[in-house]
Amino acid sequence: MGVPVHLRSHWLTEALGAERIEPEPLVGEARADVCILGGGYTGMWTALRLKALEPALEVVILEKDICGGGASGRNAGFLLSWASKFLALQKLCGPQEGLRLLRASQEAVEEIVAFCARPGVDAGLRRDGWIWAATSEAQFGAWDETVEALAKLGAEAFTPMSRDDIAARMTSRAYLAGVHEAKAATLQPAKLALGLRRAVLEAGVRVHEYSPAIRIARGRPVRIHAPCGTVVAGGLVFALNAWAAEYRMFRSNLVVVASDHHLTEPAPELLEELGLRHGTSISDSRLLAQSMRTTPDGRVDFSKGGSHSTFAGRVSGRFDGGSHRRESVHATFRANFPALAGLKLAADWRGPVTRTATGLPYFGRLPRHPNIVYGHGYSGNGVGPSHVGGRILASLALGREDEWSTCPLARGPLGGFPPEPFRYVGAKVVRAAVARKERAEDAGREPGTIDAAFASLAPAGLVPRKGSRPKPSKC
Repeated sequence: MGVPVHLRSHWLTEALGAERIEPEPLVGEARADVCILGGGYTGMWTALRLKALEPALEVVILEKDICGGGASGRNAGFLLSWASKFLALQKLCGPQEGLRLLRASQEAVEEIVAFCARPGVDAGLRRDGWIWAATSEAQFGAWDETVEALAKLGAEAFTPMSRDDIAARMTSRAYLAGVHEAKAATLQPAKLALGLRRAVLEAGVRVHEYSPAIRIARGRPVRIHAPCGTVVAGGLVFALNAWAAEYRMFRSNLVVVASDHHLTEPAPELLEELGLRHGTSISDSRLLAQSMRTTPDGRVDFSKGGSHSTFAGRVSGRFDGGSHRRESVHATFRANFPALAGLKLAADWRGPVTRTATGLPYFGRLPRHPNIVYGHGYSGNGVGPSHVGGRILASLALGREDEWSTCPLARGPLGGFPPEPFRYVGAKVVRAAVARKERAEDAGREPGTIDAAFASLAPAGLVPRKGSRPKPSKC
């Protein structure tokens, strides 16, 4: 049960090689105050928050694979705030509440940095910042509206970087300009997940892996049936992110796409010679973002989003194993980083990335079932914001009226996508238009009118679309 070992990401294989775990599937009946579906970052931060608020609470996590087996063990390991998504926060929440949530995400980064400093949590964290950059004239200044909006509120999250600045830092002249978020970090994502797993067990949370929920009987209590047992709980938390799309009630509000990761063999001497032994990460401003980072042992991870999407929420098994775009992604890496072109590829894998209509995650309670809550849709930036998500979900699960349960992100989904098969077909059309548009921009050509029109329908990912200045709403 679970993802076969040979289909796992390098991150998870490495983490499991360094730490022996003994999964315990659910057998028989278990009772809990709160049951959490999903043993990724969001589920485990929620469990820790619940135990911090009410230590006597009985909390159970059910995970269909092992903790960290999903997106939490496959992502690029960029620990970012919501600074690049501030325009979306401001549109949804208004300036002041948007600023509060931005600061909450910045505090989440600090909390995760502190967590990684605990004894035994060796997540390879390096805090050298993240560069939001442009690789074409069309992307140039994609950050300007965000920086301007933050400046109006007296918030400074970014510092400008010229092409020469970026080249000196990243040994590449493919990036024309950008801005630097100094407090961002990189880490080994699967090692963070296993560190969280250890922390929730130490907090008294019961964790049952290899225990997928095969049937849920809503009510008070709610009954969650796994293959060999049942959890009877006062409340239920869906913390599934991409896998939430497998449930009909969430499917219309999420699009799940693939992100491809390519990791090189270690080359610490070459990186030292080039001045790349730091932890600075970089992303361009495409809708299908391309990102790069190094690792403490001298590897380079290069990732690209948007290779394919799911039909009817079929996520399980569709994002396991190697990249389907090995040659094209590696060719892009060599073109962007010619000084690294000789590095050999050691591993490649895919992972699921969610997109929502707002580019932000959403949280809420099921209609007519207030004891069942949910949160998902991090849209390309979940390592840091999942900590905020844990606070929101814990408050919702406990029925607390506080700044987390009443924030605009906790109002449920705001906007959705067409039903199948129109969504799947539409996603393919839009994704192809985005790819053609960005190829034209890379070549310095004006994109076709039709491609530009279809590309404008794509939901935002890691960074906002250039020129899409939203008008602030009032909250």
